[in-house]
Amino acid sequence: MSVRILALVGSLRAGSHNRQLAEAAVKLAPAGAEVALYEGLAEIPFYNEDLDVEGGVPAAAAALREAAAGADALLLFTPEYNGTVPAVLKNAIDWLSRPYGAGAVNGKPVVVIGTAFGQYGGVWAQDEARKAVGIAGGKVIEDIKLSIPGSVTRFAETHPADDSEVVGQLTEVITRLHGLIDAPAAV
Repeated sequence: MSVRILALVGSLRAGSHNRQLAEAAVKLAPAGAEVALYEGLAEIPFYNEDLDVEGGVPAAAAALREAAAGADALLLFTPEYNGTVPAVLKNAIDWLSRPYGAGAVNGKPVVVIGTAFGQYGGVWAQDEARKAVGIAGGKVIEDIKLSIPGSVTRFAETHPADDSEVVGQLTEVITRLHGLIDAPAAV
């Protein structure tokens, strides 16, 4: 049985460097692990408690919850928008946090990494995402971090999967996360 790590990307842009980083993670998953890149965050409406009722949860939000419930861990990739986490990623965390105390992310190991244009690689956004997903019930792994600065220039002509330093760092992140997971989720 393989460990399933669900990857959520906080950027909707087709050429997003964080999406490219997540695509690289899918390829770098060690034996016994699968990194699954979640598609569909753009279709999820903003969290609204009026919509989050039995029989009324939007299909896109229900699909996200189902994907997270079936994962053994989550790996969040976030750029930094105006010094904080992008709305699309925060919205996903909000949907995954409910029902309170029993959301799909509750108790699951979560690692937050990413790349951004600035000199610190998006650490503010990563810290905000860790805070939000921790409050949502995720088991944030604080000592596994990766912030890649200067994304616009660093990845202008090189995909993260072709950058040996990034490949090494990303492989270590995934391997360490995989090593922390006790047992795969029931299928």
